[in-house]
Amino acid sequence: MVLIVNTTSDLSVTGELKALASEKGIDAEIIEAYSMNISHCIGCNYCWLKTPGVCAIKDDYEIILKKIIHSDQLWVISDTALGFLDHKGKNIFDRILPIATMYLRFVGDQMRHVPRYDGKTDIGIIYRGEPDREYLQRWSERTALNFDSRSLGVYRTDEIKEAVACMC
Repeated sequence: MVLIVNTTSDLSVTGELKALASEKGIDAEIIEAYSMNISHCIGCNYCWLKTPGVCAIKDDYEIILKKIIHSDQLWVISDTALGFLDHKGKNIFDRILPIATMYLRFVGDQMRHVPRYDGKTDIGIIYRGEPDREYLQRWSERTALNFDSRSLGVYRTDEIKEAVACMC
């Protein structure tokens, strides 16, 4: 299943995505998260130490995290600020931490978190605005590596057809 989380106020993007995904027979669920209460990660590490796999922050993100765990792909639609994802888009990624354990292992010559669950969720980004695209692409690749998944790429909102071509 493909999970699409829209953190922007632009519903036309998800409408177009839904139509294109449906044409391709892709099982996609869309969450309009713009007005949801999603706090930032506070770095308490409860999700690793005290309540393994469960975030200590009780807000609307709990629903999203449960869906991420059961999804093959996560696509985040985000506005940009200061050349990167805005705070709403970044919060979606920062709060993914409970799907990893605090334990580390070597993969090649680099350290990686040991995944908590068997399934892997690949990630893709669709953005509005003017980020440093090369940096955002590299960040997406590094984030995916740390969660034992793969990056599906970063796309502007006017490149939706290219993003859908990467969806399973």
